[in-house]
Amino acid sequence: MEDLKHKLLAWQPGETPGIETQLCFALYAASRATIDIYRPFLDELGITYPQYLVLLILWERGTCAVKDIGAILHLDSGTLSPLLKRLEAASFIKRQRRLKDERVVDISLTEAGQRLKQQAALLPEKFRCELDTSLEEYLTLITSLNTLTTRLYTREVSRVDADKDRRQTPI
Repeated sequence: MEDLKHKLLAWQPGETPGIETQLCFALYAASRATIDIYRPFLDELGITYPQYLVLLILWERGTCAVKDIGAILHLDSGTLSPLLKRLEAASFIKRQRRLKDERVVDISLTEAGQRLKQQAALLPEKFRCELDTSLEEYLTLITSLNTLTTRLYTREVSRVDADKDRRQTPI
C-alpha cells in the first residue's frame, strides 16, 4: 500500500500513470475475478453471471418492466434483449406486453425460475467465504462500491444534461 501511495504521489500530470495505480484497472480486475469465482456455481445452475443478475432482480421485486431491469443493471435494450431471450428459451422467465400499454414488456419468473431461486440462495455466502473477509469488511466494501457507482453515474447524468443544454442553446 505504501508503494502504491508513493507512486500516486510521484505521478506528474502529462505522464502516463502505471496500470497498478489506475482505479479503473483495479475495478476491472476485481470484476473479472468476481465473475470467475461465481462461474462454476452458475454453470451448475445453467445460467451466466448477467442472467443471474436479472434473476436476482426478479426474485427480489417480482415482475419488472424490461426498461426497469435495464436501469437497475445499467444495460441498454440491445444488450438486455438477447440476455432475456436466452432466459426465456431456458424457461426461467416469460415476457408479456402490458395490457394497458403494449409498449411496455414485463418480465416475470416461471415456476422453473422460482425453483432456481432455492438453488441460488447459497451463492452469496459461498462468494463471501471465497473472499475470506469479515462481514464488516464485506459491508464496507459494498458501501464503498455503491457510493462510487452513484458518484460516477451522477457525473455521467450531469455531463449528458450539460451536453443537451449546449446543443439546445441558440448561437
